[in-house]
Amino acid sequence: MRLSGLFTKTRKTVPSDETAKNAQLLIKAGFVNKEMAGVYTFLPLGLRVLNNISNIVREEMNKVGGQEILMPALQLKERYVTTGRWDDKVVDDWFKTKLVNGAELGLGFSHEENVATLMKEYLNSYRDLPILPYQIQTKFRNELRSKSGLMRGREFLMKDMYSFSISQKQHEEVYEKVQNAYFEVYKRLDIGDKTFITSASGGSFSKYSHEFQTLSDAGEDTIYLDRKKKIAINKEVFTDEVMDDLGLVREELEEVRAIEVGNIFSLGTKFSAPFALKVADEEGKAQTLIMGCYGIGISRLMGTIAELFSDEHGLVWPEAVAPAKIIICRLGEDPAVVEKADKLFKDLTGKDIAVLYDDRDLRTGEKFADADLLGIPYRVVVGQQNVDTQQLELKQRSHTTTKLVSYTELVNTIQKET
Repeated sequence: MRLSGLFTKTRKTVPSDETAKNAQLLIKAGFVNKEMAGVYTFLPLGLRVLNNISNIVREEMNKVGGQEILMPALQLKERYVTTGRWDDKVVDDWFKTKLVNGAELGLGFSHEENVATLMKEYLNSYRDLPILPYQIQTKFRNELRSKSGLMRGREFLMKDMYSFSISQKQHEEVYEKVQNAYFEVYKRLDIGDKTFITSASGGSFSKYSHEFQTLSDAGEDTIYLDRKKKIAINKEVFTDEVMDDLGLVREELEEVRAIEVGNIFSLGTKFSAPFALKVADEEGKAQTLIMGCYGIGISRLMGTIAELFSDEHGLVWPEAVAPAKIIICRLGEDPAVVEKADKLFKDLTGKDIAVLYDDRDLRTGEKFADADLLGIPYRVVVGQQNVDTQQLELKQRSHTTTKLVSYTELVNTIQKET
């Protein structure tokens, strides 16, 4: 992608009502545009990051047997009346609307009711189980407060997966497998060492849940962490009973702030029983299916990474999610420099390396400042001196030093990290 053809631009200011660091950085760098509190447009570079995160999540869910689907955002009232979740006293963040004929609908905040009724069409026997349908879809929640940028949105991208099992034993096996897959996701996103499984309230889903909390001063949650055991308790359920269940000692726990980057719930038959979702077991007896649900906020992860991987100059994307692996900064309009930079751009893209090419007619300082703000992992400079010496100036965004490399060394370095 040539920056001269990109319609977005970096900015020096952000909306006055935007207080979250992640959103400020992403707006300045031209990754997102704020439409209203908790609602953002993902611009070309931002969408690349979002898609990279989605693909990592997708790959790990597929590895444990997930099957991707896409359900409607519009929800039928009667299904939620059946489970009791249409009542605003039970779910207080519904967005609801009406058809022209007066029929009431909800905008999806979660899809347990939809997926349970869907599975009635296809599951007949224990041989069909376990099954793990999932989707990556926009969700809608009427949050009272949306002041944390991408980390608390009213409209956001989420991966929600649902498990269906014939027995509690089968459910627990699936639950553990998905839990491990979540840790693989966070490891690939470079936040694995900061992310801990946390016991929490199940809200309208179940009595208890497990959250995945990433340590950050920008977090909205307070958790009590045992670093040695790598487990924590959310403040909302921080009781002696929960500590005893987990084998934790109050004096060994550390109070820290954290961002919830995922959650998993054992649902039992809460959403299968109301719809008579049953299949025959090995003995031919009808059994109500046991369900679990597993959520990861994709756009929230993007905001979390922006909070954690940044400095005074801008974003510092991990290579796994960056919109490009390298940015070429061309200095000047000399024909030899242009030819050298153009060839480098063509060669790198030809090797399936994601490249941003700053071919704009700007001053060197402006280009370097934008490269830092954008947070691209590698920056290579092509100027007159590089043409004369046949050496390219390479710098990692996460380092302060630069080094001179040959073209071959450059390609080998980038491909090694790709």
